[in-house]
Amino acid sequence: MTTDVGPDVGPDGVSAELPPAAEPEPMVQPAEPVAVLADEADGTVIRLGPVVVKAHSPASDQAALRARLRVAQHAALHGVLLTPLGEATVRRGRLVTRWPYGQPVDQAAPERFPWAEAGALLARLHAVRPATLPLPLPAAAGPARAARAVERLRGRVTGSRFASARTLVLRAADHPSPTRPTVRPTLCHGDFHLGQLVWADGWRLIDIDDLGVGDPAWDLARPAAWYAAGLLDPNDWQQLLAGYGTTGDPWPWLEAATRALTVQSAAQALLRAQLTDTQLDYDGVALVDSCGRIAGLP
Repeated sequence: MTTDVGPDVGPDGVSAELPPAAEPEPMVQPAEPVAVLADEADGTVIRLGPVVVKAHSPASDQAALRARLRVAQHAALHGVLLTPLGEATVRRGRLVTRWPYGQPVDQAAPERFPWAEAGALLARLHAVRPATLPLPLPAAAGPARAARAVERLRGRVTGSRFASARTLVLRAADHPSPTRPTVRPTLCHGDFHLGQLVWADGWRLIDIDDLGVGDPAWDLARPAAWYAAGLLDPNDWQQLLAGYGTTGDPWPWLEAATRALTVQSAAQALLRAQLTDTQLDYDGVALVDSCGRIAGLP
């Protein structure tokens, strides 16, 4: 992602670097260290000491994002979502939000991944009735994200190296979805994975860009897809379900969303491999294999 707010820009939109002092004094340093935490298509995130600043995508719906920000500040979400620092501002055409810094999940220590805590946070999020919130929210973005990934793959001309994998993924996308019980729409995160958790006086969910009202199965569908593909340890999956409070067989209400997230993740893996002209990685192969099972193909 490109942005007008780079690592040399402070939270007030001005340069975070100071001019050097007169010789022979050493160069004056910024009051807080500046670090780029993410620079992707949906936003640039920089850290300035205890504060994190996010410049959201220029394509963001500003009215929807402001509504999501107000919901994140609501008392019903305290202890569930990381609470933003004040209101959003607009800098150089980009909506900018400020947040307290939280320590992300340590990806080098999978034995300490907070799966149970993540399940408990999702359960608390889904328990918030949208009608009790101060203003209407847009739909959670999970289904739309899945549809965009498939359409991007359909429109991409592929070489022979990925032709078979692309066929499997698109056949899985077109395979009829299983019927499922009707569920009451809830408040949903819209893009849940462990990268969306930080520790800030307890585990908190971050990234409200896809927050909205929808089917709660979509928040569990990505780890369910990893589990079905053999990429998530069964014990971790059970910890997530236990933290969420699931009893009985979860697949009748998870299967349709899990299939869609499997297709989305496989499509994204193929698109990355094509863009970088590299081989499909291990996770991508496993997800494409899952698509073959969904489509009933070898």
